[in-house]
Amino acid sequence: MLEAIRKATVLIEALGWIQRFRSKYVVVKLGGSTLDQPEAVDSLLTDVVFMASVGMRPVIVHGGGKAISAAMKVAGIVPRFVEGRRFTDSDTLKIASDVLVQNISASIVDSLRAKGDTATALHFQSENALIAEKLELKDAAGEPIDLGYVGNVIKVDRDLLIRICSTGTIPVIPCIALDCNGHRFNVNADTAAAAVARELNVEKLIFLSDIPGILTDVNDPNSRLSHVNAEQVRELIRNGTIAGGMVPKVEAALDALDAGVRKVHIVDAAMPHSVLLEIYSNTGVGTEIVGS
Repeated sequence: MLEAIRKATVLIEALGWIQRFRSKYVVVKLGGSTLDQPEAVDSLLTDVVFMASVGMRPVIVHGGGKAISAAMKVAGIVPRFVEGRRFTDSDTLKIASDVLVQNISASIVDSLRAKGDTATALHFQSENALIAEKLELKDAAGEPIDLGYVGNVIKVDRDLLIRICSTGTIPVIPCIALDCNGHRFNVNADTAAAAVARELNVEKLIFLSDIPGILTDVNDPNSRLSHVNAEQVRELIRNGTIAGGMVPKVEAALDALDAGVRKVHIVDAAMPHSVLLEIYSNTGVGTEIVGS
């Protein structure tokens, strides 16, 4: 009986959040490190189905860097990185397209359907949601850096996403975009997710990570910051507390907040049902970032 009462208490706690977030959009970014953990992916997709079932409108944006690197190795192509970004030639672009669209997106859609929900992948072979232009960067000397077929998302087909979500279908978007002439570009999944979140003016943007959130000490999970604002995050970047691969993730979060996204969450993909615990509980389990 005590266990039954405990479960009822949990449901009552979730009820207020369920009512608050009904009909709200939420973007979930699923990255390469998480995709290597089948149990973590299954837990996440169960959370997404739950959100859809209680009235939220989830959108999944995913990458797949590790799977792309593995496929390139099989093909005998050595990955090349310039300024920390993957150089994408025509062969690499084809492999990335095949892995992201035919393997990862298709697998996510199949899993969501197996859990009883409807889902569809949006990409260059179906209906394209991401519009990009070639990414142009400069080095410290001001010289242009050529990254090949690497793009920057400049537009999101908002009408397409609203139409898909209005039918109760979960959109799944890989980080392959088209430019205005129909040419494909590999785009960063974090910034793509932020672009989708901005366009939909979402309630929440959620980044799945391999750490439990923003840590003041990367070696101490207990140093997690549960709530920070944008200016505090910028200071953590300046003083080096946030470094390495976490920097582009939080910068994408800051861009999304600047564009009107209400909250960004960074949660641990390895924790079972971390997304539900972050959204539908009073305390949360990751880091919540809000505007300054």
